[in-house]
Amino acid sequence: MMFAPAVAFVDLETTGTAAADDRITEVGILRVDQGEHVSEWSTLIDPECSIPSGIQALTGITNAMVANAPTFREVAGEILSRLAGCVFVAHNARFDYGFLKHEFARLGRAFTAKVLCTVKLSRRLYPEYACHNLDAVIDRHGLTCAARHRALGDARVLWEFVRWLYRQKPEHEVDDAVIRMLKRASIPPQLGSDVFDTIPEAPGVYLFYGLNALPLYIGKSINLRERVASHFSSDYRSVNDLRLSAEIRRIEIQQTAGELGALLRESRLIKTLLPAYNHRLRMRQDMVALSLSDENSAPDYVKSTAIDPSALEGLYGPYASRARARAMLRDVARQTRLCWSALGLERRNGPCFARQVERCAGACVGAETHAVHAARLRESLASQALKSWPYPGTIAVRESDLLTARTDVHLFRNWCWLGSASDDAALQDIIESPPRPEFDLDIYRLLVKHLQRLPVIRLPA
Repeated sequence: MMFAPAVAFVDLETTGTAAADDRITEVGILRVDQGEHVSEWSTLIDPECSIPSGIQALTGITNAMVANAPTFREVAGEILSRLAGCVFVAHNARFDYGFLKHEFARLGRAFTAKVLCTVKLSRRLYPEYACHNLDAVIDRHGLTCAARHRALGDARVLWEFVRWLYRQKPEHEVDDAVIRMLKRASIPPQLGSDVFDTIPEAPGVYLFYGLNALPLYIGKSINLRERVASHFSSDYRSVNDLRLSAEIRRIEIQQTAGELGALLRESRLIKTLLPAYNHRLRMRQDMVALSLSDENSAPDYVKSTAIDPSALEGLYGPYASRARARAMLRDVARQTRLCWSALGLERRNGPCFARQVERCAGACVGAETHAVHAARLRESLASQALKSWPYPGTIAVRESDLLTARTDVHLFRNWCWLGSASDDAALQDIIESPPRPEFDLDIYRLLVKHLQRLPVIRLPA
């Protein structure tokens, strides 16, 4: 009664939620061999930093408790031996697995395992429930946990949960669910059997090639191996994946140091190479902004190439296409009684259709001035106004990947991507001879999101 010969139920306590910055304070491993033999092990770990007071209150693990505990380096070998050959099982497994990978990376060691997430397993077997956090699972199935938010206590609950599943569900149903979650990709026969071994578990961009020189498909991921493999799962997720599996002959990998670098490179490559199967992403070149510069005229739809990034006042968006922008205007008009004729959504003399059904304040018949209508439109779209560049000149954004020891520096000015460099010489070339800036609404959208969470270095003017 177990889906694998060796299974390790794992739980970690940590100083926070960011694997790249926070550290492990406790490890609990409950290992089950052949479905019967159970061994337990846990240890506190000195995180070599202070534990925040909120985390101390949640876990009960204090700075005093870990002061004389071993460091991760001192127990790394023990952890590896206890996880060897096991399916790695954890609740929200990406969290625990990610922390261990980062801790081993700090020691210059790789760590990989087959991973099963019990959150996803619970969702698959009990789709009728909305909540699948550990407290919800405990309450729903009447499980017990003598030491909640302690590593071994939570690992024991996961073992109890899996045993409960096998008691309450047909064995084949549990096994099938787990097998589907753990399944390996079905490698297309025209690719080598070791193709995935050459793809790193790192951020970057992947390009699928057929018989022609241009790629069939371009994608990005923070875990290239996992994402590429997902295209070739035996129950193909889409018609595109099925066709790609038949046509692909070669995979090219372009590694980056982080998610932003992968997004930037994917965006540029898709617009430059126009891969056949990137139908949705190719539409990014159709992105527009709305211009409200003339209050006497309907909003104008402006493409990236027509936008001066140093003069964004009066522009709103970005929107995926002209059609999306028009749909947004229709929604705003319905909510705020704006005029469809004044918005350019219909052409007719006299009252617009919305006015005829008393859903327009009357700009089309003079009951509302164009100035007042334009002011109301600007107020309705205020949250969507394009932002002015918040820095006096060029900035650099640094991304690092601990697992591969790679660092990339991205340079930007006026929302334009000037380039990225992974070494000092390449960086100096960009600084000394920057390319002509090209404004791109897609890049603008990426930067607005990512500059809020990445450290920015202001370069001298």
